[in-house]
Amino acid sequence: MKIIQITDTHLSPMKPHFNGNWAPLLQWIEAEEPDLIIHTGDLSVDGADHANDLSFSMDLMREVSAPMLILPGNHDVGHLPGSPQPVNEERLNRWRDMVGRDYWFHDAHTDNGNWRFVGLNALLFGQGDDADGTEEEAQFVWLKEVLENRGDRRVAMFSHKPLFVDEPQEGDTGYWGLRPAQRGRMFDLIAAHDVALFASGHLHWAWEGKFENTSLIWGPAAAFIIDTLEREMPGERLVGAVVHEFGETVKSTIVAVPGMVAHVIDDIIEEVYPQSAKNKEAAEAAE
Repeated sequence: MKIIQITDTHLSPMKPHFNGNWAPLLQWIEAEEPDLIIHTGDLSVDGADHANDLSFSMDLMREVSAPMLILPGNHDVGHLPGSPQPVNEERLNRWRDMVGRDYWFHDAHTDNGNWRFVGLNALLFGQGDDADGTEEEAQFVWLKEVLENRGDRRVAMFSHKPLFVDEPQEGDTGYWGLRPAQRGRMFDLIAAHDVALFASGHLHWAWEGKFENTSLIWGPAAAFIIDTLEREMPGERLVGAVVHEFGETVKSTIVAVPGMVAHVIDDIIEEVYPQSAKNKEAAEAAE
């Protein structure tokens, strides 16, 4: 079974800077003839506050002939409490009404094995630290049940955010990875339930690694790379996608898709994400 993972498309009718990468990505997807597409979030530039961004992005996603499962990113539903766009009921409901479930599972049978693909809403992790954690805990309860009821199926997890950035026992990386408490709970579930793969996006770096018996993949963004605006991270800068081939095990291949442009967000941050540019300037001034 072939699954293509795409991530961080950052599409918008109002800020069309990255829309041109959709046509070559779609052409490549169709040529690959996957069984399933999984989008690991940041579908839109600003679906968190603009329904038009979500509707525009979904119209493009419907051009794909293969079935697709989609997860939200922080640009779609918001981020941690205290951020300029925190996750809230309005933002979650907009996603659920316009896109669908924000976490889900999908079972598949291959010639050599049975799989359960689990999609997580990474933006719920950490909500209980500073605010009402009802949605976060509901996802954890659901996840535990989904894993315990998997039968003989192996598990592959998909998420917008990675488990960690530099090393498994790191502290709070803020914007980028899971907070330590939630990461610890995920580690316990992964260890108990034969999780073969944890695939994510968000970082705009492409990387393949390992955590104990679980393969880790950071899918390359489909929109842009980051130069010096943020710190160096493991992996490489490229735009593209990931091909996951599932049988008895999983083989993942990071692909630089032909025809896509590696836009550099540093050059256009004030046009696309003016609030992010202001936050960066304020942080630098405070140092």
